[in-house]
Amino acid sequence: MIKALALLSLLFNAFPANAIEPVKAIAMHGEAEQDISILPYAISDVTKGGTLTQCAVGTFDTLNDNTMRGKPADGLFLLNDPLMRRVWSEPFTMRGLIAQEVFLPQDRSFITFKLNPNAIFHDGSPILSTDVEFSFKTLKEKGKPNTRNVYKLVDNIEIIDDYTIRFNFGDGFDRETAMILSMMPVYSKSYWQDREFDATTLDIPLGNGPYRVQAVDPGKKITFEKVTDYWADSNPVNKGHYNFDRMVFEYYRDEQVALEAFKSGECDVRREFNPAKWQVNYQNNADYITEELPHSRPEPARGFIMNTRRAPLNDIRVRQALTLAFDFDWMNQSLFHGKAKQVNSTFPNAPFAIPFSYGTDNKRENLKQAAELLTQAGWPLENGLRFELTILLNNPADEKIALAYARDLNRLGIKLNIRTLDTAQFTGALNEYDYDMISWRWINSLSPGTEQAVYWGCAAAATQGSRNYSGVCSPQIDQTIATLTTAKTYEDLTKTAQKLDRMIMEQFLFVPLYYTGVDYVARWPQVQRPETQSLYGMVLETWWNSAE
Repeated sequence: MIKALALLSLLFNAFPANAIEPVKAIAMHGEAEQDISILPYAISDVTKGGTLTQCAVGTFDTLNDNTMRGKPADGLFLLNDPLMRRVWSEPFTMRGLIAQEVFLPQDRSFITFKLNPNAIFHDGSPILSTDVEFSFKTLKEKGKPNTRNVYKLVDNIEIIDDYTIRFNFGDGFDRETAMILSMMPVYSKSYWQDREFDATTLDIPLGNGPYRVQAVDPGKKITFEKVTDYWADSNPVNKGHYNFDRMVFEYYRDEQVALEAFKSGECDVRREFNPAKWQVNYQNNADYITEELPHSRPEPARGFIMNTRRAPLNDIRVRQALTLAFDFDWMNQSLFHGKAKQVNSTFPNAPFAIPFSYGTDNKRENLKQAAELLTQAGWPLENGLRFELTILLNNPADEKIALAYARDLNRLGIKLNIRTLDTAQFTGALNEYDYDMISWRWINSLSPGTEQAVYWGCAAAATQGSRNYSGVCSPQIDQTIATLTTAKTYEDLTKTAQKLDRMIMEQFLFVPLYYTGVDYVARWPQVQRPETQSLYGMVLETWWNSAE
């Protein structure tokens, strides 16, 4: 009797009176539709089977995507399911997967996950609350910085039973905390507890997702095979997904070799991110299909990022001058055939963007203003030189843009040294903020939230490995981010995001480069896709092989 009363007490505390009824889906803003049969960008009656081969570039040395050491193989996201699946038909909605239901109160001060009793790992063992607890504690300790920043907001955990677990939030939690936690991948405690979770390894890990690793040729090729008894095949978020029997990633030493491999039919589909290459390298063919697929997601805020931790880039006048010097129109016409658009927001192509002007259409006037700003900042022209800077690149395709920019700066008496690094060197410099300028980007969604503190917050500016690449620190920006994360309606979110965007752009933290607003995709005819695209664009997991 005493044990029964104790269990009733635990259940009562897990599902208090002020909790929302158990739900299958939760949204960041507004109410999520609960009962769906299939996502709008998927098709249920498509051909199953066959192989999808993609051309990857570079190499890999680990099958562990939780480590900040080494280079993880592509496709590892196919191995492990999260508690809930983020869907791409809405700005930020999570739908039940490993967790078939959740209890979330109006104040979002905790979240209780009710696990699907049918959920299993690939070895047939059940996914239990202890696996969820282990995954959380391990990621909190050894996960990536942005993960640790959110998970530290959990005050304590209660395991109610084998399939029910509650996370209580402490100081600093916001509306997004429960959403981020629900995205947590679940790992097997029995498999990982005696292994080094953040080490590089080529051992095939135990997963629970739609695919498992079938074969590995280290650094050259990885093959995933569909799990024939995948426990979540009939879940609405998976219907019409994962249609290939095998997913293969073939590695090539550089982009040009990978492109030629695609053209020769060694790879089935290829995304191109460079508008210049798209205009030149994919035309006049009669064999494969080329498409420009519009989308509604924010594009990466791509630019030459300035490290404000270093002089002279800690002076806003210098940063503004460096921005004014960039001749985007010349770059667009000469390199991109006029197809690119200049980044004018931290949320390019999104409703949060309020276009920011960098100068006039008169290049000479822009250079004149830039020279005046540099002189005001204490950098007069002496013997033809003001100062030197070094920019780090990771992609050789950026070299032409950097060289053109170096010519622009030379007119102001600034020498720009250009260094192209391999991935390991570039990642090291990025994590340690060891650069003057760096060619990189920030990635946003249609529901900006706590990641903005990682991009622009003061705490992140002093944390190695965060994504505050510019080092900006402003109490006003921090306060606006705090307001953003508490927005209850999408209208409030939009207004606050627009305010944040303007505040950041006025700091001149990066020389803005380009975006396109479309996905450039080339595919061979046997690879088919749904007509309806998601809000975020193409979802390759919904494609299929019509030749089967």
